[in-house]
Amino acid sequence: MIDAVGQTLAEEFALPEPATATLIAARLLSAIVLGGVLGLEREAKGRAAGLRTHILVCTGSALFVMAPLLAGVSEAEVTRVMQGVVSGIGFLGAGAILKLDGSQRVQGLTTAAGIWATAAIGMAVGMGMHLLALASTLAALLVISVLPLLLPDKPDPQP
Repeated sequence: MIDAVGQTLAEEFALPEPATATLIAARLLSAIVLGGVLGLEREAKGRAAGLRTHILVCTGSALFVMAPLLAGVSEAEVTRVMQGVVSGIGFLGAGAILKLDGSQRVQGLTTAAGIWATAAIGMAVGMGMHLLALASTLAALLVISVLPLLLPDKPDPQP
């Protein structure tokens, strides 16, 4: 009995093959770095969702995709998981959106969209699409850091 329990625990917690362990490490590290790049920019601007939030969203999204793929679930079936991530991350983003009292002004839309994009980047990383994830991170970084420099601030809408 004790031998069976010990053997079961050893199998359950055994390290994967070196190739699988390398894949896991590379994808998780990529998610941490890419989420961190976006989060660092948001943190520097003093936004509510900063470095830690973006890293966790990117890493969590990668994990939600990686785990079923590594368990042998088909890519077609993983799309169901991805649909859940896309819907679920909307709730996190919705928490960042505020309508200011006494005006038509809404704050947090860019933060919410950034969280949503970070989740998509994480899913791309989880599927091993590193180039797509990197290009998307660079595109998002341009949108949130360079584009505001090119466009003047909009005046508050009149109530």
